[in-house]
Amino acid sequence: MAVEESKDYLDVKVLILLFIITLVWGFNHPSIKYANQGIAPVFASTLRSIIASMCGVTYCLWKKEKIFHTDINLLHGVVVGLLFGLEFACIYFGLLYTDAARSIIFLYTSPFIVAVGAHFILKGDRLTFLKTLGLVAAFMGVLLVFQGRPTGAKPTMLIGDMLEIIAAFLWAATTLYIKRFMAGKVQPIHTFLYQLVFSIPILFVVSLILEPRWIIMLNPSIVGCILFQSVIVAFITYLIWFKLIHGYSVSRLSAFTFLTPIFGVLAGVIFLNEEFTGSLMTGLPMVCVGIFLVNWKRKNVGLETLK
Repeated sequence: MAVEESKDYLDVKVLILLFIITLVWGFNHPSIKYANQGIAPVFASTLRSIIASMCGVTYCLWKKEKIFHTDINLLHGVVVGLLFGLEFACIYFGLLYTDAARSIIFLYTSPFIVAVGAHFILKGDRLTFLKTLGLVAAFMGVLLVFQGRPTGAKPTMLIGDMLEIIAAFLWAATTLYIKRFMAGKVQPIHTFLYQLVFSIPILFVVSLILEPRWIIMLNPSIVGCILFQSVIVAFITYLIWFKLIHGYSVSRLSAFTFLTPIFGVLAGVIFLNEEFTGSLMTGLPMVCVGIFLVNWKRKNVGLETLK
């Protein structure tokens, strides 16, 4: 199967998909936070990768696609899996110490980290004055969130915040690596599958070392959260996202991920009764505007007819 060339516009169908994907990603963080009450965080991430990988292998068999490459692309897949595994270890551990609303903001600073990395790593994606302005705005927003903790915050919240920022850097590194070494050379299902499969041993070892008890309690809600994270988030939305990355301009796509922090904060407040602090009210829009400016270009979106 031939790999499609990257398109430099976003049609209506893609815009609808991006809205749905970011909505689901926003609700994922409260889901992780809730599931952590019953299942150790890294072990839960391991389970998620296993279940989603099984879905991915089934998809490959159904589509009659090869499951693994036997060339350099397999090595690239191992690297991507390593980055992905470490990223989610940081996300899950971070949510033990910080609020889901705060974590979603820190994690979604990743797009403007990508902008800096792309300037030095990817061809034709240079930093401009507008992008730099966006970086400054987003960074100031992160600082505001850092300074305004909820009234009931513990000193360990700083640990969770830092882990989420590290996760943002790892996510950015994964995106840049995929775009530099894999996009246009492998199918999206392989990018997706390599991330999950090769993250499993990393997550399992981390869980084995740091988590003496994997299952604390189980109820239908916790099981439902794990299935939601595994099938809906890790399999369906990630596969769609990688298809979009392979088929469309990554800078144009990433401009719309600024919606995810908004959905994540609202979900944390609505479903987990987390405090909506003044710093969140100020920092959130600054981060979102900053991310948008980093990725915005003139004629950024072409509304094409649905096919």
